[in-house]
Amino acid sequence: MDAHLDLAMNAMEWNRDLKQTVAHLRDREKGLVDKPDRERNVVSLPALREGKIGLVVATQIARYVRKGSPLPGWHSPEQAWAQTQAQLAWYGTMVEEGEMLQITDKATLEKQVQRWTDNSDADINKPIGFILSLEGADSLVNISYLEKAYGYGLRALGPAHYGEGRYAGGTGTEDGFSEVGKTLLKEMDSLHMILDVTHLTDLGFNQAMEMYKGPVWASHHNCRILVKNQRQLTDDQIKILIDRGAVIGGVLDAWMLADGWIRGVSLPRAMGVNLNRLIDHYDHICQIAGNADHIAIGSDLDGAFGTEQSPFDLNSIADLQKLPALLTLRGYSDTDIQKILHGNWLRFLRNAWK
Repeated sequence: MDAHLDLAMNAMEWNRDLKQTVAHLRDREKGLVDKPDRERNVVSLPALREGKIGLVVATQIARYVRKGSPLPGWHSPEQAWAQTQAQLAWYGTMVEEGEMLQITDKATLEKQVQRWTDNSDADINKPIGFILSLEGADSLVNISYLEKAYGYGLRALGPAHYGEGRYAGGTGTEDGFSEVGKTLLKEMDSLHMILDVTHLTDLGFNQAMEMYKGPVWASHHNCRILVKNQRQLTDDQIKILIDRGAVIGGVLDAWMLADGWIRGVSLPRAMGVNLNRLIDHYDHICQIAGNADHIAIGSDLDGAFGTEQSPFDLNSIADLQKLPALLTLRGYSDTDIQKILHGNWLRFLRNAWK
């Protein structure tokens, strides 16, 4: 299970037909220069099946930006909402085509787990299960839109992304939750949604942990003590998440794996960024927790970057299958490895949806 993939963003904004192989997509992008990661993609539905990744948390994402913001985004919440609905339509089409299957509760979760542990059918024929998450809440025009989104299957929400936010400040700011953001948390609690603390500021994290009573995870996060940036979790935050029964998805964006990474300049091999760097972060969390019950995968691969900003020993997302051997070499037991690959996320979801 991978708990963070921007699949619909890639389909609708990067114009990638994810039904095709990674190699096909790279070939189709030859000569394109409108995105920094053209010809360097690593994710597709066939690659997920090759990697035996039968369950993902798939996002909707659309940022609202005020005039003068340096970040890309939409000029009104209504436009941002419309973009998320285009993304939703793509997921729905993939479901109709049998490529994907939406997971919204414990019953559909268990059926998908059984489907992917049943060896009577080849993996190539199995749909990718997805849990729908909203990354950044800006596209919710007002609080009433949360219930609309829950109605079409939204089950997790991260209130912030990069920069300023209508509901909560994100990475690169010091802002906490706005008043309407605090109301959003209460409404999420009433729907028993999963709160994703990824991209919250330190202030926002503390506010969320005080206010929110429901299930909490960190879908794609690493450790600040190893890579010094606000985007990472402090040891104190990790301890709080452990106490809350959260799971932390290790992220494979190279700048979150290596201290001193310069975007657009540094290269993975020159910086020594390989999959073992992720295990360094796993090790640190395990030392804090005293067990391997709170680490998992939240790769964020193809999250507006490609192989130029991914571990150099990963050519496609299917190479996550290299992790078991690497974890074994680092001393992890077979039981702990299964927890990391899927067991911890499944335990979390079963508890959240019981």
